[in-house]
Amino acid sequence: MSILPSLLRSLVLTAIFSFLTPVVFIGLIWATLSGLGHIPHLEIIGLEGVEQVSKFLAVFGSGNAIRGVMTISFASTLVGVLFDAYTLYRYQNFRR
Repeated sequence: MSILPSLLRSLVLTAIFSFLTPVVFIGLIWATLSGLGHIPHLEIIGLEGVEQVSKFLAVFGSGNAIRGVMTISFASTLVGVLFDAYTLYRYQNFRR
């Protein structure tokens, strides 16, 4: 029986979830800070926080925050897929 369909399914699911995790996490941070910007006494924290997150992401994206999110997400995807491939390899060696 071929292991290839199981391997591909596992790698694709790992890649999808590894890509979406940083996007969702950064999006939640950004949304929370933006929401704080609308509360009267916390607006400074919200505005400064959004600016700092944008600057941080711009470092990874050559001056573009969205490109920074994509860079971090692609790096996370690569690490997730490599880890999944490694665990599959170890699992195959233990079964023999």
